[in-house]
Amino acid sequence: MNSTVQLDKPNHIISLATSAVLVSVDVNVWSATKQDREISSEVTLAKRADQSAGRFVKNLLADDQHHKRISNYRQTIYNWLKRNTYRWNNSQDLLPVQNLMQFKTEYAEHEAEFHRLLDNFIANYSHIVSDMAFKQGDMFNRDDYPTVDEVRGKFGIKLYVSEVPTQDFRCKVSEDLANDLKQQYEQQAGEIITGIMEQQADRLAEVLHSISHCCGYQEIAELQQRIRTGASTAVANFAQVGQLHALTRKLRLEGNELKQSQDLWNQFYTSGRTVRELMPILEFLRSLIRR
Repeated sequence: MNSTVQLDKPNHIISLATSAVLVSVDVNVWSATKQDREISSEVTLAKRADQSAGRFVKNLLADDQHHKRISNYRQTIYNWLKRNTYRWNNSQDLLPVQNLMQFKTEYAEHEAEFHRLLDNFIANYSHIVSDMAFKQGDMFNRDDYPTVDEVRGKFGIKLYVSEVPTQDFRCKVSEDLANDLKQQYEQQAGEIITGIMEQQADRLAEVLHSISHCCGYQEIAELQQRIRTGASTAVANFAQVGQLHALTRKLRLEGNELKQSQDLWNQFYTSGRTVRELMPILEFLRSLIRR
């Protein structure tokens, strides 16, 4: 007995695309460096080297603490991002959706602190440039320093949030797993239903066999008692013969048992059709029901 079960796969399957987002935080900090070709030429000439052998890069802020605090805080933000996310590609990180609200709250705090440090740097920018005139000596060139507005434009912090691509192979893992589980559950459900149906069929057969056994055996016993009370040489009446035929059909005999039954009935009809010839048929049917 085979039972085919078709299960419906859920339309909504939890995957990386439904349970996470991609985030990236860009923090821009002015490097405050500039290559000085004039000094590079002086150094290579003094060292009797080719002009392409070296380059001199000036540090315009000479480790100013205001600028250094911003640079260090940029690394603090990147460390925080790394602790709270999982690397997705070279420019984006994976963030579980359940952590998104907390993540945005903490980002707002980092953004506010970054702008506070930037405002402090901008407020002192003019004094910082003046100090560089003493620290750099003859290398100092005021034209190397952009205006305040230009400097502010070189700094920035921005949060980007995007969906996880559903076609990414890492999202397809859950889809493949759902298909495998669906097939496995269908097979298990089919086996369970088949087993239940087979058990019910066996129990029904036992009940029907018991009912058939009891009814048939009781009918034969009563018929046999009535026949024995009459004369054995008397012709069997129509009702008795009909009742035995009905019992024979109930048993649905096959093979040798069917042939033996047919032989007994042929013997009955070719003889005197007396009560005596019915007794072998009764005993034969009774032996079958006893099994």
